[in-house]
Amino acid sequence: MLRLGATLRNLIPKMERFVIYTRVSTKSQGKSGLGLEAQQRDIQIYLDNYAPDHQILGEFQDVESGSKSGREALNQAVQLAKAEDAVLLVSKLDRLSRDVEFIAGLIKRATIRVAAMPTADNFQLHIYAALAEQERNFISLRTKAALAMAKERGVKLGGARPQANKKHQAQKVQADANARKVLDTILAHRSANRTYAEIAEELNRLAVPTARGGKWHNSTVQNYAKRFS
Repeated sequence: MLRLGATLRNLIPKMERFVIYTRVSTKSQGKSGLGLEAQQRDIQIYLDNYAPDHQILGEFQDVESGSKSGREALNQAVQLAKAEDAVLLVSKLDRLSRDVEFIAGLIKRATIRVAAMPTADNFQLHIYAALAEQERNFISLRTKAALAMAKERGVKLGGARPQANKKHQAQKVQADANARKVLDTILAHRSANRTYAEIAEELNRLAVPTARGGKWHNSTVQNYAKRFS
């Protein structure tokens, strides 16, 4: 009877346990949620479709470049996954690193799953990382070669193009013309002893935008008059 009970327990699938790790490269991404929401979405899709019966032991996030190896949250996530015999789950492989040696080191320490490659095991992830690194190196070489060839043909690299300069100059001329029209209006009102606040109110009533497309204020009119007069 005891043997039968033990056999039945072995037949019941174990609840998969996960440690979730996300990473964004900049503080602004971390505050705004840009990039982070996409990672969380992909991870949730993986859990819903490939591990519906699961337990999340912890969630960790770094705001660091992927080139840095000393990431505190990642180290904590790996340690927890290893200690609890859990799976370290990320949305994409590059959230761990873009360096194949670094990823190989992580694979030795914990079982890793990538939401974007749901059926890939550690061995396959190692191969994907190596292939991705080769592709990045080749793209870098190809870019350098293309720049070198362009330089040999006399192409001036960097700087604004002549067409862009012409367009910018035309926009500046138009902006100056508009500024002169507004200035004439401001000076006319000032000669009639109207205050800057009254002039601002009148310009807003006439739906005349500022140079940046905003509304006029006392200080805006005053600065405008000083700048263009």
